[in-house]
Amino acid sequence: MSTSVEIALTINGTPRRLTVAPNLVLADLLREALGLTGCKIGCDQAVCGACTVLVDGLPTTACTTFAFELDGKSLVTIEGLGDGGTHPVQRAFLDHTAFQCGFCTPGMILSVVALLARHPDPDEATIRQWLSANVCRCTGYQMIIDAVRAAALTGAT
Repeated sequence: MSTSVEIALTINGTPRRLTVAPNLVLADLLREALGLTGCKIGCDQAVCGACTVLVDGLPTTACTTFAFELDGKSLVTIEGLGDGGTHPVQRAFLDHTAFQCGFCTPGMILSVVALLARHPDPDEATIRQWLSANVCRCTGYQMIIDAVRAAALTGAT
């Protein structure tokens, strides 16, 4: 078995070629090798959503995705949103105080970006369904739902 795998991917708009161990998970690659610490490790079992990133536009749990699976893919982390400014979904979370401790916030925001790309005007049931993969222990979710509705009104994607 090979001790390393070469992959080519795009991370936050920048093409990268990397050599990774076959057992390296994406969360560890992002946090330890690339310094992209917005991806949080909460449960290490793909149930809390804190490690959510976008792979080819889809929410993906980085704690259970092997880095080699990203070969040829496009990856967006929380650090890659907003083109250097504040993304409209981030602004809506700020405006609606849709976070407290902030641990779940990066994964939550990326899930909302993916949601709004597919459902620009989601109803509450759709919002709740999309966010069911993201656990927040602080807010009670209503402020998050309000932020998603506000972001939808701005046409955020």
